[in-house]
Amino acid sequence: MAETSIKLHHGDLPAGLKFPRGVAIDTETLGLNPHRDRLCLVQLSGGDGVAHLVKFDGNKYSAPNLKALLSNAKILKIFHFARFDLAVLEKYLGVEATPVYCTKIASKLARTYTDRHGLKDLAAELLGVELSKQQQSSDWGAAKLSDSQLAYAAADVLYLHALKARLDEMLVREGRMDFAQAAFAFLPVRAKLDLAGFGEADLFAH
Repeated sequence: MAETSIKLHHGDLPAGLKFPRGVAIDTETLGLNPHRDRLCLVQLSGGDGVAHLVKFDGNKYSAPNLKALLSNAKILKIFHFARFDLAVLEKYLGVEATPVYCTKIASKLARTYTDRHGLKDLAAELLGVELSKQQQSSDWGAAKLSDSQLAYAAADVLYLHALKARLDEMLVREGRMDFAQAAFAFLPVRAKLDLAGFGEADLFAH
């Protein structure tokens, strides 16, 4: 991949940004419980080597430009483990981010020869990129984020477009693209079920 850059924004995206190839999205929160652990950062990339990081201070989530992007049905949103991010974005920004692509689900359907479907594993195998996860558990609510935090957050979106391209090839090769698309379409409902308290329930069990 070409040289990358990180742009930090406070409270919202700047107006006028374009994402013609879809937008890769990730979130950083204070924990894994959307009802308790607030949204601190939203990372976005158009697959062009630029990561836009939107930092939220306190509980101020007006962000009209970001909300307009997330709710734009003409722009594909690419996540890794979309289930969590969709729930967080709906909880704090009040938007349903669709249509959706999830590289973790795509990996589970295409890479059945392994049980390693983390972003670090995908980037290493499919792109030859080594990602550091050192800042995964850090204080994302801090008034000032460190350079290593910013680099970690950016890496979570900079490679998703390239991973999607590789995973799409594998899904088509194995005849599982229809399964993937159906799973992606269900993800917003799965996120709503999580927010409604059905996070651990297997609705398809006996």
